[in-house]
Amino acid sequence: MTSRVRIPALLTRAGTASALTLAAVGGTALAPGAVTEAEAASAPARALQVAAAKKGSPYRYGATGPRRFDCSGLTQYSFKKAGKKLPRTAAQQYNRTRRVSSDRRERGDLVFFHSGGNVYHVGIYAGKSRIWHAPKTGDVVRLQKIWTSSVSYGRVR
Repeated sequence: MTSRVRIPALLTRAGTASALTLAAVGGTALAPGAVTEAEAASAPARALQVAAAKKGSPYRYGATGPRRFDCSGLTQYSFKKAGKKLPRTAAQQYNRTRRVSSDRRERGDLVFFHSGGNVYHVGIYAGKSRIWHAPKTGDVVRLQKIWTSSVSYGRVR
């Protein structure tokens, strides 16, 4: 998703402008993946922003932040900062969310990964078939393309 934002006419004639220039003149720019004002007001959008802000934080099994995370720790932390309470594990989070079909998924929905009927991983949907997640030991919080079709989507209530 690309958000539409206002750029002063003087800057558009000049070509490009830095973020500092835009801030100084009160302008804005088109930013891929940016959320609109309406989206920013929603808890899922805020949770998505919190998760993205944790980019590069190390994975640690059982960690719930604010510096280290496992997968469900990241989702729990992100939604808590957005004002929503989630249980601790991916399976518990799966049971607490409302199922949505893949064609109705939205940015900020949770993405649950399944194997043999068990939920083993969770991330926050970022759009364009990508998620913010804490993948595994030795890795860091990052944005990644969904790698399997064995997923379901849940909306935090």
